[in-house]
Amino acid sequence: MRSWPAPDLPRLPGTGLPVRVHDTAAGGVRSAAPGPVARMYVCGITPYDATHLGHAATYVAFDLLNRAWRDAGHDVHYVQNVTDVDDPLLERAVERGEDWREVADRETALFRADMTALRVLPPTDYVGAVESIPLVVEVVERLRERGAVYELGGDLYFSVASDARFGGVAGLSLPAMVDAFRESGGDPDRPGKKDPLDCLLWHRERPEEPSWEAALGRGRPGWHVECTAIALHHLGMGLDVQGGGRDLAFPHHELCASQAHVAEAAWPFARAYVHAGMVCLDGDKMSKSRGNLVFVSRLREDGVDSMAVRLALLAHHYRADWEWDEAELRAAAGRLDRWRAATALPAGPPAASVLDGVRRRVSDDVDAPGALRAVDRWAAEALARGGDDPAAPAAVAALTDALLGVALR
Repeated sequence: MRSWPAPDLPRLPGTGLPVRVHDTAAGGVRSAAPGPVARMYVCGITPYDATHLGHAATYVAFDLLNRAWRDAGHDVHYVQNVTDVDDPLLERAVERGEDWREVADRETALFRADMTALRVLPPTDYVGAVESIPLVVEVVERLRERGAVYELGGDLYFSVASDARFGGVAGLSLPAMVDAFRESGGDPDRPGKKDPLDCLLWHRERPEEPSWEAALGRGRPGWHVECTAIALHHLGMGLDVQGGGRDLAFPHHELCASQAHVAEAAWPFARAYVHAGMVCLDGDKMSKSRGNLVFVSRLREDGVDSMAVRLALLAHHYRADWEWDEAELRAAAGRLDRWRAATALPAGPPAASVLDGVRRRVSDDVDAPGALRAVDRWAAEALARGGDDPAAPAAVAALTDALLGVALR
């Protein structure tokens, strides 16, 4: 699947700091110390509607991690999927009277445009579920060889009992896991299942739904195994970060990990599970099912500067839950104007301290708000008192672009 174009990434003097991130499985902040190549998998969209600010906040957060790693001298192998066949997409296509492929293609193209506008670095591999069906079949066959698969009504299920470490990612109680599984579209109450939390690996063919011929029988892949298969193929076991919104910790990331542990007879699937908080509107998290959404594309159509949207998202720590309102955008636009005015000056205060400050903040669990405050201090001094370093304005513009993804020129 085609990704989106990469923005230019300015080179900065020196080298960034080692990066620390909050690992959900460990319950705290820990070193993310990859080798020469940092390997990151971030779960992508199910393309049945446009990119809302909750999506954008997640992808901007992991974009900062990508940039921090690169600044620290690592190459980054970043993989993101597109769940371009799944129940929500099929249901939306029926509602609209459209072919599901047309919906998926249109919304994926819009997502690419939104990520380009927000200057998110593209994945190394941007991979659709449909094109990954052969990979899914391989993983399911390996799971079956290990006795972790059973059939129910023609569907194939993964047995969570086959992984002794199941539950170690999200750390939830059994009742909480069952509730979360149900809320995310799982089927804990289906009669005949060995465990309420066993998940579908392969949907048998159903009338008027897409299906593919495979050694597993004609059908289509389940959601969780899609990401397991793509991540294992492109990144292998022990990837440095599996990321996404906090609502993916269970069941999605939990089941991805368990399937990988059993299929590969190895541990861990990921060295850290990193989760972004929820963006809310009218008291509830933004979600397509609730319809309380603010779309990035709509803001762009209304003439809002994409860099102001990005700054509004960066104003909140990625793990925090927060409420969107128009004041967020007004504050971000004002900040953007101040930064642009300061970097347009003929000279300014030295840039070394602001570069050091931004690097320290982004390396410490991707503290974007702290990084913004470091630039704010420099901009305030530049606008109030000027400075005698003619290279400083360009240097600050370069660092906001390279480390924060905010283009000022």
